[in-house]
Amino acid sequence: MHNFLIVLACVAIGIALRSCRTLILRKLGALTFLAASFLTFWLALGSITAGLLGAALWFILPWFDLLTRTRRMRLPIENRLKLRTPPSEDHFPNASRLIREIEAAEFEHVTDSGWDWAGMQQYFRFFWNPEAKAIAAVCLCEHDQVAFAFVTVSSRAPDGRTIHTTNYPFSPTLKHSPEAHWDHLPCERNCFEAIYTDHQRHLAKLKIHSKDLLMPDPDEVLKQVEAEMKRQIDHNLDCGLIKLTDDGHFQYSTKGLFFLWIQSVKDMIRLC
Repeated sequence: MHNFLIVLACVAIGIALRSCRTLILRKLGALTFLAASFLTFWLALGSITAGLLGAALWFILPWFDLLTRTRRMRLPIENRLKLRTPPSEDHFPNASRLIREIEAAEFEHVTDSGWDWAGMQQYFRFFWNPEAKAIAAVCLCEHDQVAFAFVTVSSRAPDGRTIHTTNYPFSPTLKHSPEAHWDHLPCERNCFEAIYTDHQRHLAKLKIHSKDLLMPDPDEVLKQVEAEMKRQIDHNLDCGLIKLTDDGHFQYSTKGLFFLWIQSVKDMIRLC
């Protein structure tokens, strides 16, 4: 009973810390859950090694989804964006605010589009600013009962590289191609002015001057997004993370599953 109460106290403390608004306290709460797992196995089996294995179970959990669902997924080699009307803004409380901020920054609406990707419905609203030579996109994602929105700002360098800055909240599920440079911001950075400022810093870090950027063609936005996705898929085929199937699709290889597991662990640590 004494050991049970110790573990129960750790769980209670962890729940309390996870309920706090302060990021450091929430992360401390996640560590407390790890400590509770360690204590459960250590006190039950009397072995520190068993306790460490018990704490490590949290990092093994992603394998359940990887081996039961992800391993069987078939994703299209040629994925086309289609004209779509974005879903109701009631599902995306931040989307309307982001759109207003983009329009306030003198970005003009180009088109609405979307596609299905890995079981997720993605809706895009594209904007462009000829003076900034940049494309901005608000992406609305729906997967099961989960919905979220994020922003991506893109520019094209004189050598053809595409420079992106985004506050997408998760790690990428495919390696980026060499022609695309991505700067992933914390998801808390959800103000368009701050995201665009970071995009300019990203360009400066790469020593790309705004006057040298290529002028985007608003009529070619969808084709450019599709072409970049195709290059990314080809790059991951070359890296061995994915492999072709017999029906014009691809699936993750064993190497790709380990890549996804590492990305999942990164998200667990970053988002906890």
